[in-house]
Amino acid sequence: MEGSRLAHEFDHLHRFLLERAGVRGVLVRLDEAWKEVAARADYPPALRELLGQALAASALLTGNIRFAGSLSIQLKSAGALRLLFAQCDAGRVRGLAQWSGELPAPLRLDALPAPLLAVTLEPAGGPRQQGLIPVEDGSFAELIERYFERSEQIPTRILLAANGERCAALMLQRVAQGGGHAHPVDEDAWNRVLHLTATTTTAELLDLPAQTLLRRLYHEEALRLLQVEPLAFGCSCSRERVSAVPRSLGADEAKAAVQADGRIEVICEFCNSRYHFDRVDIAQLFHPAGPVPPSPRMH
Repeated sequence: MEGSRLAHEFDHLHRFLLERAGVRGVLVRLDEAWKEVAARADYPPALRELLGQALAASALLTGNIRFAGSLSIQLKSAGALRLLFAQCDAGRVRGLAQWSGELPAPLRLDALPAPLLAVTLEPAGGPRQQGLIPVEDGSFAELIERYFERSEQIPTRILLAANGERCAALMLQRVAQGGGHAHPVDEDAWNRVLHLTATTTTAELLDLPAQTLLRRLYHEEALRLLQVEPLAFGCSCSRERVSAVPRSLGADEAKAAVQADGRIEVICEFCNSRYHFDRVDIAQLFHPAGPVPPSPRMH
């Protein structure tokens, strides 16, 4: 019974409204899904925390939009932190980070050389959309808040937290008044909600059951719980997609990379799935109509 309760409390996205305050919110809690991602590499503690925050944030941002497709958060730099990537696609989350050498401590994003932070939407069957977030002084959560405030003019508050066991994210956004609220919205409502939210500890955000946390914080704001959606670790890799790795080598180098067993092995960095391409497969890859993208590694 306890295991089933915990399974419902974590690895879920919760939408809610604070009707008295005119605020909408999303709460994400990841447990098993985060452990799957964190176990893929021996991440330094500061990088593991940042990856957990990004993973929770990628799911969090899907809670505010309605579309079929994927949302990803990507951070690149010219320094020791080369890449951080987190994605949520139809309730499946995945992520990874790549680094070389020793990471700076503390890990400040604005101190990274040539940092680039982007949020990318890839709707199923629609055009890809990307928004760049200026990397300035502030936490990862504050950078995303500023992105909403500048690009969409929506007052936003975001909390992110991660440790070795769980990661979590909470987002609050002020909605336009006059939208048929059951309760009148007073002028100080947004500041009041920010004050209540500031009382949340990292431990509460990570460990308290979702309804317990939300009711503790917002019980006087006419809290209305909406949809609860499951989240799980999942990878969108496929044989067709990983075929981009040998194709990127070119025909001659791909043939030269064939191992003694007559195959090239490609391992997905997200889920460790293994794909094999023999000489016949490689020859077929270089026909004009051959397959396309992403980015695992070759062994």
